[in-house]
Amino acid sequence: MAKKQPITSALHRSLKLGALVGRVGTSVVGHRLLEIGHSEEARRKQRADTLVLNARRVVESLGELKGAAMKVGQMLSLQESMLPPEVAEILSTLQKQAPRVPPEIMRYEVEGALGSFDDIFGSMEAEAFAAASIGQVHRAKLKDGRDVAVKIQYPLIDQIVKADLKNLKVLVGALWGLFSDIDFEPFWEEIRDRLIEELDYTIEAQTMQRMAELWADTPEIVIPKVIPEASTKNVLTMEFVGGLPADEACSPERPQAQRDRWGQVMLDFLLRGLFEHRFLHADPNLANFAFREDGAVVVYDFGCVKKVPKGLAEGYASLMLAVLEDRWGEIPEILKAIGFFKGDGHLFPAEIAEAYAEVLGRIVREDPPYTFGTDDLVDAMMQLGMNYWSEFGDMSFPSDAVFINRTFGGHVGNLGRLRATGPWREMIRCRAMAARNL
Repeated sequence: MAKKQPITSALHRSLKLGALVGRVGTSVVGHRLLEIGHSEEARRKQRADTLVLNARRVVESLGELKGAAMKVGQMLSLQESMLPPEVAEILSTLQKQAPRVPPEIMRYEVEGALGSFDDIFGSMEAEAFAAASIGQVHRAKLKDGRDVAVKIQYPLIDQIVKADLKNLKVLVGALWGLFSDIDFEPFWEEIRDRLIEELDYTIEAQTMQRMAELWADTPEIVIPKVIPEASTKNVLTMEFVGGLPADEACSPERPQAQRDRWGQVMLDFLLRGLFEHRFLHADPNLANFAFREDGAVVVYDFGCVKKVPKGLAEGYASLMLAVLEDRWGEIPEILKAIGFFKGDGHLFPAEIAEAYAEVLGRIVREDPPYTFGTDDLVDAMMQLGMNYWSEFGDMSFPSDAVFINRTFGGHVGNLGRLRATGPWREMIRCRAMAARNL
């Protein structure tokens, strides 16, 4: 595959995004006109068709642009609970679109950030170890021989991101308006704030150090150490900590007991991050984890970490305990207490809450214990989304929940890939009960 740089010309990017906004906007207006005089069922189908068409347009343009454009598309793709399934599936292809930038350009970026490359590094591999929307990672050796991973931002990426945000707000707002009547602004502000944070690797370095402190008593969670003298705002150097990549760890050839252990470690990482630390690693892409033979899980990429308000953590704990204890009738009130309710102030419909509780309740059954990825759980959740899509159109929700829900949904998929079995009921009960007592 040919290596190429992101489009950096402000004019070129503005024209490309502007053209995309124009096509999507025209499509949305046309959709509204076509809705006139049609039945509710026909309007719903037309709306879905328009969303799918525009999702394809978004993937085509944002995958080429990288930067904020690609990152926002990726973030949207992980909001399965808010998007029609067909649209989430199309947007998910953005997770795989990250062409590499030539190594000589990335070395030039390192030298510009750190001063002298040769005074710090003994060598750096030419081929990127990993690539993403705002930077890529190269393996290297320090002058003292230590193996490290160097995360390097793409050239001018901070300018690219800031230039994109205005057009992206219009674009995403137009798509949002096709499936929701609720206020788009809080949702956009949450995505924008997390994205801007990712541009500053000094924040990520501080986050990694904080995470290492929080997980110091847990050998099953491995967090690479930051190398401060080789890190700046746009270069982040950390010790290289290896492990099995996701595809190998998830292979059915791996022992079941090993995959079960990794799955349990990952769920506990999620639960403790939400309930105990209230400092949640919120990028659940399975490529951000590596798996060690001793059952430990290595965690990478701390650019997106969510500080969880205490009241919201307690609310999620109450919600989980209500599902565990079959107190489904209390779920709408719990949801309203943490900010999920109909736009007119009414409770979330009990019928929908119970339908979701019934499906998710499979995870916490005891006999036999649930094995992720062996039934139609994900399909059932997607079907519920399709069945009740119109009901979600005027639902209010707390913006702080955007990345929490994203993280839960992502890890359900991760445990499914591992085909992990475990004492999920007891694990969830233990962590949720502890959250109520903190």
